[in-house]
Amino acid sequence: MNAVLDLIPAILFFAAYKLYDLFTATAVLIAALLVMVAVTWLRTKKVPKLQLATALVAAVLGGLTLWFRDPKFILFKPTAIYGAFALALLGSHVIGDKVLMQRIPQKNLVLPEPLWRKLNLAWALFFAFCAVLNIYVAMNFSEAVWVKVKVFGFTGLMLVFMLAHIPFLSRYMVDPDAPAR
Repeated sequence: MNAVLDLIPAILFFAAYKLYDLFTATAVLIAALLVMVAVTWLRTKKVPKLQLATALVAAVLGGLTLWFRDPKFILFKPTAIYGAFALALLGSHVIGDKVLMQRIPQKNLVLPEPLWRKLNLAWALFFAFCAVLNIYVAMNFSEAVWVKVKVFGFTGLMLVFMLAHIPFLSRYMVDPDAPAR
């Protein structure tokens, strides 16, 4: 359910872009992300770092886009987010005793240490690829194409990337409600 809710700001961004322009869409995106942070805080009394970081980057780069009336800032928001994710995941290979993916509370997935490291590296490389792809699209295609790639392309890429993990990770899936043997 949270994954669906996380798509709401992107859908609102796309709708505002189609109905108005990139500046309106940027304002809508900032507002939607900040509302999501507030709603999450009110519901759970905590906010995931990822959600907060995304909202802050959008607020800063989107704010610069609106202030200077220059779309370049918001065009590079995905690169900033994906690049930060890639760096955090890569950095966790040398900082701390567990890689970042392993630190995420898991109920259904039990992996050996080396596999956690490979999974973490795969995600780091995926996010680095997305960061570079966003720059390529932003610099070589129209704003309308970039909006479609940002909203639908990256969402689709992430879904395909996650689904590609299933054959490799399915043997490590456990039922958290099953009695211990």
